[in-house]
Amino acid sequence: MASFVASVGFAVSADTVTLTIIHPWVGAEEEGFRNVLAVAEEALGVKIEPRVIRPGDLLTLLPTQWAAGTAPGDLIFHTEPRLIMEGAAKGHVLDITGLLNPEEFLPGSLDPLMLDGDLYGAPYTRKLKPPGFWYRKSFFEAHGLTEPTNWAEFLVLLDKISGIEGIEAPIASPDGRGWPLSDITEHFLIGFGGPQLHKELTAGTISWTDPVVKAILESRLCPLIEAGYFDTPVEAFTAIEKWWKGDYALLDMLTALIAVVEDPSDLGLFLLPGAMGIPGSTDYLFVSSHTAHPDEARTLFKWLVTEGQKVQVQQGGHFATYKLVPLEFYPPTEREVAAKVAGLVPLPDMDDAIGGEFKVAFWDQLKLLWVSPKSLPDVLAVLEEKAPKAP
Repeated sequence: MASFVASVGFAVSADTVTLTIIHPWVGAEEEGFRNVLAVAEEALGVKIEPRVIRPGDLLTLLPTQWAAGTAPGDLIFHTEPRLIMEGAAKGHVLDITGLLNPEEFLPGSLDPLMLDGDLYGAPYTRKLKPPGFWYRKSFFEAHGLTEPTNWAEFLVLLDKISGIEGIEAPIASPDGRGWPLSDITEHFLIGFGGPQLHKELTAGTISWTDPVVKAILESRLCPLIEAGYFDTPVEAFTAIEKWWKGDYALLDMLTALIAVVEDPSDLGLFLLPGAMGIPGSTDYLFVSSHTAHPDEARTLFKWLVTEGQKVQVQQGGHFATYKLVPLEFYPPTEREVAAKVAGLVPLPDMDDAIGGEFKVAFWDQLKLLWVSPKSLPDVLAVLEEKAPKAP
């Protein structure tokens, strides 16, 4: 740790300043983030006070405090760039244009935080949402199963799994408030419509009732639900537990799963055949314009979104948006995943990118689709009604 700090090269401030940073992590993830902050404090000579406020709570807290000319912290993490940019437009977010080198970040990853050519924040790390399914290597080995390489092989795999004693369904259907059913749906749209279709749906330049969208879900996803290959929706963490013990064989879940399971080395992953893009849930960081220490806050901001990512990925479960993070910094399982998804087009998480009424409707309507696949036309009509349209 000390050798890493020495390599950072930031000057220590003569006056010790305390900065409050708002973040969303709890449990093991919070412990990992505190490790990052410990390195930052030593490297920059500042004191950092972390506070946990979940993104859902910030949706109402930030506008309320902004209206009163204040903010809960000097630096703030959030998953919805839409909210950050609403604050930027009203002067509540510091302009950090010129502070970073855009070429050092994943292509397009800074775009959601640009306004009229100026930059108002940056991506920290992402939880990747691989467009495919996790499995236990030991389960596949015990039952003589192999990863499919095309759609026909995928259907054969599902049929084989269905015949295994004790299996409730081949694929788990984890459900929080409609998530991760939304991730599964996005993955089928990416797998069979390509990254461009996902981008157009997110931007509102193609309709949810477009024949292309309807055909993909009607011919690929809905038949699997109707055939019982997906289980009925189960609370997300319960679904993970049931999958791990063998009630299900396959699970579509973001990479935070790696930090949850007992033995990450037993995790296998295959992608939907033909999938060329990968969404991710990005934690965006910005500096409040209401900070009493703008210079120190900018310095900490820059360190976190660059050097800080090198420390964060070593904690597990996170994937860098900063291209200068070496692959060898990742733990073994994350390294396998990073290698498997290398070359896939980075995509935003549709729920967070669109947000608002659409996000709520997306979650609600997919819960309906899972119990009534034939309601697809009605589901798409509701999504189209709630989806914002491109200017």
